[in-house]
Amino acid sequence: MPSLPELMPTQVSDETFGDVTYHIAGELVPVLSVDVTRMPVYFEHHILLWKNSTISIGLKSLKGALKRMMAGMQIFVTEASGAGIIAFSRDGPGHIVPIHLRRGEEIQVREHQFLAATGNVDYSFERVRGLATMLFGQSGFFIDRFRGDAGDGIVWLHGYGNVFEKTLAAGETIDIEPGGWLFKDVSVRMETKIDRLSSGFFGANMNFIVNRFTGPGRVGIQSMYLHMPTEE
Repeated sequence: MPSLPELMPTQVSDETFGDVTYHIAGELVPVLSVDVTRMPVYFEHHILLWKNSTISIGLKSLKGALKRMMAGMQIFVTEASGAGIIAFSRDGPGHIVPIHLRRGEEIQVREHQFLAATGNVDYSFERVRGLATMLFGQSGFFIDRFRGDAGDGIVWLHGYGNVFEKTLAAGETIDIEPGGWLFKDVSVRMETKIDRLSSGFFGANMNFIVNRFTGPGRVGIQSMYLHMPTEE
């Protein structure tokens, strides 16, 4: 029997990587707490829960500002620095998962599900067009790309429901409901598969659509999917 996707840890205590120590706690609406004393952390707007008063908040510009602006993407993210701890949570039930990136490693993430990252992680994006975007309107959708260009770093993601991880061998495939994937390694190929279902009853027919992921590499699966305003 093929191995099942494994539930990623829901609680993390005193984990240190990439010059930060962090904690993840809580069951329904988890909280991420990060010590930014040695490394600043940038994060999505409106997710700050609390912070030590010694921490300063500012704006961090992102690469490719003109390209991002023309695509309707954010140009700045909020950055926290200073001696102390800052905590984040999203207004929705789910699962916070840390992705550790060694220098030069990259992870691709579904849009709108980035939570925070260490300051040494590069953040870019790409627009995905074509058949794979048919559920997202003709303009397509975006995949966020995070790369550890300046050293070891961490990206924290928020998945709805719980998040499971499947490690695919070379050539191994898995079909995932289009709203179910959360992240994937660059080495994992994604394509859309459509099966036309026809009953012959009053000529009724419908399409059954999945995204097929082909290894080698990791793919993250979220057990709940929330439709975002930019998606159709």
